[in-house]
Amino acid sequence: MPPPPPPAVLVPNGVPSPRAPPPAASFLEATPGAYTTARASSAGRLLWWPRHLLRLADSARLLARLHPHLLGLVGPPGKPFEGSFAGIEPLVNRSVRVALEEMRRRRPGEGMALTALLRASAATDDLEVCVHLGAYVPPVFGEAGARLAVAGRGRDAAAAKYAPWARMRKSMEKMRPPGVTELLLTNDGDHILEGSITNFFVVCRREHQLNEPVQVMANKFEVQTAPLSDGVLPGIIRQIVMEVCHDIGIPFREVSPSWSKCNLWEEAFVTSSLRLIQHVETVQAPLLWENIESKTWADVSWEVKQFKGAGSITTQIKREISKRAVQEEYDIRDLLAWRGGE
Repeated sequence: MPPPPPPAVLVPNGVPSPRAPPPAASFLEATPGAYTTARASSAGRLLWWPRHLLRLADSARLLARLHPHLLGLVGPPGKPFEGSFAGIEPLVNRSVRVALEEMRRRRPGEGMALTALLRASAATDDLEVCVHLGAYVPPVFGEAGARLAVAGRGRDAAAAKYAPWARMRKSMEKMRPPGVTELLLTNDGDHILEGSITNFFVVCRREHQLNEPVQVMANKFEVQTAPLSDGVLPGIIRQIVMEVCHDIGIPFREVSPSWSKCNLWEEAFVTSSLRLIQHVETVQAPLLWENIESKTWADVSWEVKQFKGAGSITTQIKREISKRAVQEEYDIRDLLAWRGGE
């Protein structure tokens, strides 16, 4: 007899649903809207929650202005969203509080993944919120690394985090080789943008430049990740990695890592709000990128880059992220009182 599914709750507009919800991925596939996903502790404290709220509101505004269908707006093409964005924070926080309290009653003492989604309401032409909360056990850093494959093109409206992407990325699954845990996006087969659900980083040896001063060449390595202007999601942990590197003196450059220069890559890692940071074991890419949309992984000859575990720079960044996670852990009740949402 298969084990029962992990416990989960769904709270639309502050009222718990009486029915057992689907997994978070299925929930996102089934509904449009802007969303964000955060880690919650067994005590119900949320990591970097004010940052998540800010990005959620920004994503909803961007979709309403440029891609209203992705927000769930129905009607004639080009019809603008006429609802209000005032009061998004208390609207979301109230449903989050209800979800956390409901989950603690059902399954206390377990880590959780929280997904908050904003969408256009068909009934009121305003925004409504759905909060999905389920059990989550984060991977142990340094044990299992990510195995990546370059497999799809960059996303549209990358500046917003939107639920329909969960369906859109399914078209890339035919390019997932066995054992690969995450797919990487590129528009030209060389410059790596991000993962389908992660941001992607490399620790790269600096190329020698004759005109560089001695003090610059002393920094032999730099961390690289694609800039937002290339079309990548503004990930919460992506921003924190940038802050960490700046604060502790690790050279950092926003540039899309080039697969043609992967011989310079010494380490690689991916980030997300759930896994935080995970080192990469392997990256593989097609030898030829032409007509990739019509192919499956078995039709392609692959080139593989292998790494040797979690490198020293990745480990140093992870250590700093863990320190900041403790400092930026929020009790939703405090935020409700602070924002005047009670």
